This record gives sequence, C-alpha cells and structure tokens, in this order.
Amino acid sequence: MISLPKRKLPLTLLAFHYLLLFLPKARAKCRTGCPLAIASYYVWQGSSLTHISNIFSQQIPEILKYNPNITNINFIRFGTRINVPFSCDCLNGDFLGHTFSYVTQFGDTYDSIAQTTFSNLTTEVWVQRVNAYAPTRIPDYVSINVTVNCSCGDRHVSKDYGLFATYPLRHGEDLSSVAAEAGVPAQLLEKYNPGSNFSAGVGLVFVPAKDQNGKYPSLKAGISRGVIAGIVVAGVAAASFLAFCLYAGVYRRKKVVKASFLPAAPKGQYFQQRMGSGSTVEKASESVALGGFGSPGLTGVTVEKSVEFSYEELVEATNNFNVANKIGQGGFGTVYYAELRGEKAAIKKMDMQASKEFLAELKVLTHVHHLNLVRLIGYCVEGSPCLVYEYMENGNLSEHLRDSGREPLSWSTRVQIALDSARGLEYIHEHTVPVYIHRDIKPANILLDKNFRAKVADFGLTKLVKYGNTSLPSGLVGTFGYMPPEYARYGDVSPKIDVYALGVVLYELVSAKQAILKTNEYVPESTRLVALFEDVLSRPDPKEGLPKLVDPRLEANYPLDSVIKMAHIAKACTQVNPQLRPSMRSVVVALMTLSSSIEDWDISSSYENQALLMSPR
Repeated sequence: MISLPKRKLPLTLLAFHYLLLFLPKARAKCRTGCPLAIASYYVWQGSSLTHISNIFSQQIPEILKYNPNITNINFIRFGTRINVPFSCDCLNGDFLGHTFSYVTQFGDTYDSIAQTTFSNLTTEVWVQRVNAYAPTRIPDYVSINVTVNCSCGDRHVSKDYGLFATYPLRHGEDLSSVAAEAGVPAQLLEKYNPGSNFSAGVGLVFVPAKDQNGKYPSLKAGISRGVIAGIVVAGVAAASFLAFCLYAGVYRRKKVVKASFLPAAPKGQYFQQRMGSGSTVEKASESVALGGFGSPGLTGVTVEKSVEFSYEELVEATNNFNVANKIGQGGFGTVYYAELRGEKAAIKKMDMQASKEFLAELKVLTHVHHLNLVRLIGYCVEGSPCLVYEYMENGNLSEHLRDSGREPLSWSTRVQIALDSARGLEYIHEHTVPVYIHRDIKPANILLDKNFRAKVADFGLTKLVKYGNTSLPSGLVGTFGYMPPEYARYGDVSPKIDVYALGVVLYELVSAKQAILKTNEYVPESTRLVALFEDVLSRPDPKEGLPKLVDPRLEANYPLDSVIKMAHIAKACTQVNPQLRPSMRSVVVALMTLSSSIEDWDISSSYENQALLMSPR
C-alpha cells in the first residue's frame, strides 16, 4: 500500500473529491441495465436442473419460480425450455448483456461451450471475443467469460412489456410458433426484433416473458431529470463522506494492549465466556496480549479475544491428558478428546518449543471463520499452551482411505469431501485479509464431521504465509509427495502450491493410494502417485487403464465418467508449471459441476437398484 505524507493527505483527498465532480462524461449506447431478464435455455439430452443452476450461478428454487411446469426437480424433459433469471447489465456502456463465469471442462471448445453448454444463448465468436485463450489452446478447468445478450424492453414499441427472454431460435420454429409460445402478437415480436428471420433456425430474438406471478410486468418509467439531479447531489455527498472517512481512518490508531510474555497470570485473571454447542468464536474490538510461556523475541504479539480456558479446566476435561483420551498426534503437539462446558472438543496440547506455531494458529483462526475450516473454540496459555477445537467425529480423511477395517467412503462422499476441502482453501486464498496459504494440505489435515463433511485443519506458522502479488521465497516445510516442483526446488510460495497438493488429494480419493508409492518391497525405490495417473491419462483411451487405479473397495459402485473427470481436475491441479494450474475458485466450480452430475447418478442408480430388487429372480 502506498503511504502518503500526513500534511499532503487532506489536499490529496480534496483533489480526489473534486475529480469525481468534473470527470468528463462519455456518450454511451446504454446507460443502465435492468435487474431481471430471462434466458430461454433449450434442454439438451444429458443436461439437468443442477447443471443449469451451476453454469448460471442461480439457485434452483429461484429458477423454479419462473418454471411452474416443472414438478420434479430431478427430471426435466429433453427438448423443452427452461427459463433462467439473470440480471441484464449495461456492459462498458456499449450494449446490454451479462457475463457469466464458466469453468472449462475436459475437451471444451468455444463452439461446444456456446452451442451445447449454454444452448446457443451465445455464439462461438462472442465467447472467443471476451477471452484471451486461442481457440485451439483452451486449458482445462480454468475460468472463462461467457457473455449473453439481453433486453430491458423498448418504450417506443410498447410500455406493456418490461421483462424479456433471450430466445435462441431453433430449426422448425417460425414467427407464428414463437409468438404462440410467448403468448404475444406476432406483429409485436417483429417490432421488438426488426430484421430478424424467425424461420432461419439460428440466431437470437428477444421475447416478452412472464414474471414469477405468471404476468407480463410493464416497462417501468425512465429516470426523470429531477431524480438524476438528486442522484448527482447524493453522489457528491457520498464522495464528501468517503473523503472524510478516509482521512479519519488513516489517523485512527488501534488500541492494543501490549505486554511481554511473562509468567502465567494469577488464577481468575483470564477472560472466560461460556460457548454453547455450535457457537462461533466471540471477538472483541480490542486485542489482548497473551502470557504464560517464555520465548525470546515474541513480545507484544496480539490476537483478538477468544475463549480462554484455565489449564486446570483442560486437565480435568482430559483426565490429566490421559492416553485414553488421545485421538491424534500432530506436528507440534498431541490431540485429546474432551467435553468442555457441554460441548465436545479436541484439545491440542502444544509442545513447549512450538510457541511460534501456537501463536500463528491462534491469530489466524480467531480471524478466519468458514464452514469448511476447523473451528477454534478457545485457547489456554497457562502451563503448556493449548488450542481447543471443535470435535470432528469421523477423524481425518487419511484414516478412511488407509484403514481397511473401516467402511469404504462412497464415491459421492469422496466428491463432496473434495469440494468441501476446495471451498475451505478458496476462502483463505481469496476472501481473507491478508491472504493465507496452507502449505501442508494432505488427507491427515482434512477432518470429517459426523456427516462426513470435510474441514481443513492444522494451521501453524510454518504452514501459513501472508501472500502478496508475487511468489515468496520460504523455508521448505510440508510433506513430500504433496509439494510442487517450484516449491521443492526453489521454495517459491504461492496459492498454487495448495492447488497442487489438493490435486494429489483428489488422486488419493480416487485410488486410496498414498502420494508416494514403494515400487519394490525390498529395494528403497518409489514413484509418485501423480506420475502413475499421468501415465494413464496420457494414453489414447484412459477408460482402459483408469479402473485399475480406482480404490478396489468401491467395487463397481462408481460412474466411470465421473472418476475420469475427477482425475482430469487433479491433472490440471498438478501441472508442473504453476501458471497452468487453475485457481482454487476454478477448482471449486469444477467440483460443483462434478458433484451435480453425481447427484443425478445417485438418483438413477437408486432407481436401477429398486428395479433390480423388484424384478423376479
């Protein structure tokens, strides 16, 4: 961040304030859009409501509001049309449209994305125009732009219609059939679409559409000059207020109570707050320094307040840290099961030399809260430093993949675990300030709750790095087999190292094999799981070799196409060049699409099983 001299700051803000008033106004072909438009999506064979929901980033209940004819969300008829609501924006002041973000799948082309995925709501030329990738070199599992045109109506034609559908014409349709389906006069459609050939079988037209109440909403009146003047005045006032806030914010000093790490405070001088089951960590407006164990160079470290437990309370809850309560061994301490104040908990008793890791994890988890990140309940700084987490009933992912005595995870559960893990990582990569990088993603650090939903765990100083615009050199930490080449060789750190590690985990979810495999029981030789999959995926027909890598405990209870897609996502994540790996956000979208296809497979599979049970033997 650029810092400004104190004396020049008010003048700079004032200049910015007046700049807002006198910016030149460019003439635009559109000034504003409208909050609602409809995409008339033609249902092709194999598409589902979940798939449509994903590509348009629209919730299924919202789509159903405009499709009263859909009675079963698990079945939509091939060859019909689905009305999908979206916002119609004024793009670059040039035209009305909406740009959707789509994650490419294996084998996608601009043409297939336009014609099949988006069902001719756009064209190959348009998709190529708004993306930088060459048509013959579109990477798999990257986010691209897909722009769909829309209309907000035309008061010169009629004020009776204010909601319009972007309607791709198909062979066999003509003006009369489209007008009949829309329920409006044919002459009206011609006026809204001058020059359009409704019998061409291709192209887009704009058709009046009904709202969620089954009525044609009228075109709302335009903004009057008086209203525009009021908006301008309000904008000037807002700019003034913004300038004032910026000025005040720069000089506002955060009150922080700093102290050296001294011996433990007397009993009773710690902050306590009762937390019920499922509650979140309470935060305070001020920070408090921690004390309780000595470590040179750690004076003045502060964290936001969370629940502080006394050491006596943790000793009692774990039966004096009895080995019978031990549920795990981490890199920096031992984990024990306990019940604290009516809530099940996991207590990590940190090693005395791990004070930096304790403080780092405490500082991060009091700031970062997400459904797919393990929740911190509190801490203790008396005696041995301890961190108190929510209890995860089903342990870690590694135990379920490696322990033959456990029930094997179903394929749909494995896909959900992959998606949950990606969502947790996407949050710390893109939605926190500062941005964090885990650096030790592996099955042992992915915990499972009672419903087998996954949460990323084990955040420590050596595994979490503040990240700027470039990769950062760092000491080598983590686990071999999950480290990408640029990190293992040069220590370069970027979010793409977590992407690589998650790709290895995806391979493990498919195969239940370890990241490093011994090739010979008697000779110290090994191979990487990544290399094993790359060899199979590089063959002309991966379907032949891939089933041999699938976890045998799954038997035949998985859709092969889904496994292939998961393997291709993993392959994209484990590219040698970090620039070619997708962002974690793109991985989330790809896994969401995969998860939706699994839901469809589960439904059809259950029908098949029911039919099998009912058939005579």
